[in-house]
Amino acid sequence: MNLQSELSNIIQGDVDTSDATRDFYSHDASLFELIPEAVVFPKNADDIKKIVAFATEHKKDIPNLSVTARSRGTDMSGAAINDSIIIDVSKYMTAIRDVSAESATVQPGMLYKDFEVETLKFGSILPSYPASRELAGMGGIVNNNAGGEKSLQFGKTDRYVKELSIVLADGNEYVVRPLNRDELNEKMGQDTYEGNLYRRTFELLDAHYDEIQAAAPKVSKDSTGYHLWNVWNRETGIFDLTKLFVGAQGTLGITTESKIGLVPNPTHSGTLICFMRGIDNLGEVIPAVLAEKPATFECFDDNTLMLAFKFIFAFIKRLGFWSWAKMCLQLIPDGLALLRGFPKMVLLIEFTGDSVEEVQAKIHTARKNLDHFNFSYMEEDETEAKGRKFWLMRRESFNLLRSKVKDKHTAPFIDDLIVPPAQLTEFLPQLQAIIKKYNLLATLAGHLGDGNFHIIPLMKIEDPKERAKFEPAMREVNTLVIKYGGSVSGEHNDGLVRGPWLEQMYSPSVLGYMREIKALYDPQNIFNPHKKTDAVWEYSFSHIRQHF
Repeated sequence: MNLQSELSNIIQGDVDTSDATRDFYSHDASLFELIPEAVVFPKNADDIKKIVAFATEHKKDIPNLSVTARSRGTDMSGAAINDSIIIDVSKYMTAIRDVSAESATVQPGMLYKDFEVETLKFGSILPSYPASRELAGMGGIVNNNAGGEKSLQFGKTDRYVKELSIVLADGNEYVVRPLNRDELNEKMGQDTYEGNLYRRTFELLDAHYDEIQAAAPKVSKDSTGYHLWNVWNRETGIFDLTKLFVGAQGTLGITTESKIGLVPNPTHSGTLICFMRGIDNLGEVIPAVLAEKPATFECFDDNTLMLAFKFIFAFIKRLGFWSWAKMCLQLIPDGLALLRGFPKMVLLIEFTGDSVEEVQAKIHTARKNLDHFNFSYMEEDETEAKGRKFWLMRRESFNLLRSKVKDKHTAPFIDDLIVPPAQLTEFLPQLQAIIKKYNLLATLAGHLGDGNFHIIPLMKIEDPKERAKFEPAMREVNTLVIKYGGSVSGEHNDGLVRGPWLEQMYSPSVLGYMREIKALYDPQNIFNPHKKTDAVWEYSFSHIRQHF
């Protein structure tokens, strides 16, 4: 079958099967590679409906036929690639409408940074944006259930999705939103495709209610599996299918539009910067910091700091020369502080308020209350001017690794673990021992207030000896994370890299319920296969990049 000809005949958008395009779309920000047969750029939701209907109709004749939605390709788990049809929504489906201070409705291809420009006109933002906020698309943010530096205060994306338009396996578009019990009963009473989905989903969730509720990871944020425990709430009587699709990575249907709730953008903010000599008392530091009620509590390690100093000139392009020069001047006192000893960890504790004076008071009080920890260095930044350099180091560490270290490549495979913060003093030395055992050069940064860390090793991935480290290292790290009551993914989701390890996270029966949901919504497995519940490590491992 000639996919380009067949698809071009049924949609208004573009279809590209050139070698250059297929090669470009064979990668996302992960360590995997899958070369698609065709890349489609739909003009609208009708195009997506026709593509899904085409895949459903021809799946029996072409077993490999599938569709994977892609927004901006920043996914680090390998969920934005496949070997059949890629649907890229970033060319045409980038509109926003009905913007207010409370919400906005947006198509999946819009960049977050453009979305924020529009919402800020009303003084509001979506606070769950990821570190890749300059590059990420809204479709990826919704379908990965993104979180970031503001999640400590505001939570993740699933808290803000009010309504979704979804193309399901029958090739039709449906709207899902929270329903009360009467509305749910009305849906379940319909003798339709949609009614059957609601009925069977409810029956599954209600029949195993207590077991499913108990399976929810006991951490502040999680992006593994399907969040069945958030869909049906007996106490409130609310049934909300948005909780099923947010974070599903396009494995159950394709999002065409999202209604997103917003929060007021904090008027003023500032940061308390602390250098820790070691991490032995981290278990005491974290609750003491959280007692001050910061808006954000981030960190990065000595390797990240060293990397930023080593590649300081790389920030010129990001900042412009004069802003870069100003940053370098501001680094002088920080450089002098390093003479007292290079810190093991840099803490960024952000406070927000309605005035500069309020922020100043919060930062000053926090510094005073934390002074007994004898940090090697503390700096108060009441206006974000001086602290911007450290935020840049934190946010740009992955890009620096990916672009500047030429003989090795970023290998995000243990990059998103989360454990309860109270466990970090015991957990982190054991984690570092595993990293040392496998001789991994890695940076460590993350959301300390949540206990969510991003560990990005640098490896010669084309070397079979290096690739052989992936499975045993992941198994050891995951076992350690679960031992301390954590989750293998706080933000970046499952995809090819963590989908195969869901068997470590969940009991056979709970994982079985998730697989039942996948089979119910996607009976022919046309939506983004080999991710999440049908992921197998042998398949994922066979598609790790070997050429860069």
